Amino acid sequence: MPHPAPPSLADQIEDLLPQTQCTKCGYSGCRPYADAIAEGSAEINQCPPGGAQGVVRLASLLGKKVIPLNPVHGYERPRSLAYIDESLCIGCTLCIQACPVDAIVGAAKQMHTVVSELCTGCDLCVAPCPVDCIVMYPVSGEATGWDAWSQAEADEARARHDFRTQRLRREVEENDARLAAKAVAKLQEVTQEVPVTQEEIAEKERKRAIIAAAMERARAKAAAAASTTDTPAPNATTAPKKDA
Repeated sequence: MPHPAPPSLADQIEDLLPQTQCTKCGYSGCRPYADAIAEGSAEINQCPPGGAQGVVRLASLLGKKVIPLNPVHGYERPRSLAYIDESLCIGCTLCIQACPVDAIVGAAKQMHTVVSELCTGCDLCVAPCPVDCIVMYPVSGEATGWDAWSQAEADEARARHDFRTQRLRREVEENDARLAAKAVAKLQEVTQEVPVTQEEIAEKERKRAIIAAAMERARAKAAAAASTTDTPAPNATTAPKKDA
C-alpha cells in the first residue's frame, strides 16, 4: 500500500493560517497566500487575523526572523462577527455570494441572516451590500489574533471554504453541461431544417456558425478549467533557507 505524499511546504504554511479567507493579505484566500509564501513571493507578515502570533508561527516554520505585521494589509484587531439588520435587508443575495464559508443564509428577496457560529469575521460581506445593513461587531474583548481564534475554528472554517469551492465548481460544471446539451440539440434542429430560398440557406448557415462558435468556446473553457485543476500547487518540500 503506497504511503501518502508528505505535505508540501505550502501545505504546512496553510495549516498555520487562521483560514478566515479575508483576502487582506492581498491574495484570494489562505491557500493562495500560502502558495505565495512557499514560492518566496509574499512575506510572512501579511495576515492581520493571524496577527503577531501568526507571524511567529510562520517564522518558526520557515526559519525566518519575526517581523512586525505589515500595516498595508491591516492591523491586528479583536475578532468581529457580521450582523445583518434584518429590517433593512432587501434580499439581494450579494452578501451570500461574497461569504467565503457559507455563513449567511437566505434567499432572493427574502431576509438574510448570519450564522454567527460559522462567521470568520472576514467582513467581505460588508462592501457588496447596497443598503449598508451589515455591521461588524467585536466579540473577543481585548483578545486578538490566535488568542481570539482557535485551531479547531480555523480547521472548521477551512473545511467549509473547501466545500463551498467544490460546490461552486460543481454548479458551474453542471450549468456548462446543460448549456452544451442545449447547444447540441439546437444544432441538430438547425441541421434538420430544409431551406428553400437562398436567404433561408444563408440563415441556416448563420445559425450553425453561431452555435458551432458557442460550442467551441465552451470546449475551450472546459479545457482551460481542466488544465488549471490539473496544475499542481507549488511543492517546495526542501527545507527553507534560514535567515542569517
